[in-house]
Amino acid sequence: MRLIAVQQCRPGMTLARNIYNESGLVLLGNGVELTDQLIRRLSETGVDFIYINDSRTEDIVIPELLDDATRIQSLEVIRSAFKSLMDDHNRKRYTGQKELGKKFRQVTTMVMEDLSRYPDTLIMLSHIQAVDNYLFSHSLNVCVYATMLGMMQGLSADELYHLSLGALLHDIGKTSIPQAILQKPGSLNENEMEIMQRHAEIGYYMLKDEPNIPLLSAHCAFQHHERLDGSGYPRGIAGDDIHDYAKLLGIVDSYDAMTSHRVYRKALLPHQAVEILYAGAGVQFDMELLTLFRDKVAIYPIGLPIVISTGERGVVVDLNPKVPHRPVVRILEDADGQTLRAPYELDLSHHLNIVILSIDTDNPTSAAHTGIWV
Repeated sequence: MRLIAVQQCRPGMTLARNIYNESGLVLLGNGVELTDQLIRRLSETGVDFIYINDSRTEDIVIPELLDDATRIQSLEVIRSAFKSLMDDHNRKRYTGQKELGKKFRQVTTMVMEDLSRYPDTLIMLSHIQAVDNYLFSHSLNVCVYATMLGMMQGLSADELYHLSLGALLHDIGKTSIPQAILQKPGSLNENEMEIMQRHAEIGYYMLKDEPNIPLLSAHCAFQHHERLDGSGYPRGIAGDDIHDYAKLLGIVDSYDAMTSHRVYRKALLPHQAVEILYAGAGVQFDMELLTLFRDKVAIYPIGLPIVISTGERGVVVDLNPKVPHRPVVRILEDADGQTLRAPYELDLSHHLNIVILSIDTDNPTSAAHTGIWV
């Protein structure tokens, strides 16, 4: 299988991985043949990249960090609780959510148990979801990123729980922000931005007195938009006044936002998002935490079509945990664009004179003329 942009899809290609709705249920199944109508529908529902079957890369295996049952149950708890809070806001009252802490503790525990099976794995979220409500999937994604990084830092069970729960609920304050602002397809004006930025403080006050939710987890919601140089919100605190968990959440929250489809722009690829984060290294984001993140996230995901500095084209087929920016690639075409009769694999960690030059977006149907797409 290989990962391609939806805009590169052509009728007759077949899906290699399921696409899910906001509740984690299958929206479009593995093996479905794409039509013009389906391709258009994918684009309309906020899917920017999909995995497509390709006989030359059919042996690629991409592990899911979360079990399907965990993902479905987690998204359902998030969706149900958040929508109930949104309804309370629309009725101009907040009734509270009985057992809110208990429900989210269960989700956090399931996530931690699933991720504990992959202690040395590079983080790569390959689960493709239609963006019916970005807030739900984003909350779970940030929880996965933060929990994995916390495990890699060697946090104790209690510390990891506080971080994981804080990550899961970091945006709960957005349930009180009007949908017209959350879903606005263009830039927010000054007044709308002021309203949007209130979500961090709102989230803190929603969580701080909730049973079974640690105060530190509430502070994760309060501080995840604060920045080292004091340029963040809601309080403009800086440096050591920001908790380390919030510093980490600031990174993973920004990364997932950039690599997810939003109503006002398409998703970026992982390496593009990391480059943008590094523009704020040491100024907005903690350098040590950002380096940890860069070294533990799959910058070039498995299945990604790439062009290397020799001019050859191929697909990422495996990752090198110690050097994530130098994966193993399968070369499919030579520098002249000719399909190789015998594709071969190149471990870039052993060939330091060769680098990934770009993502192969100029040749979306390179295999179509050879009958490779099925």
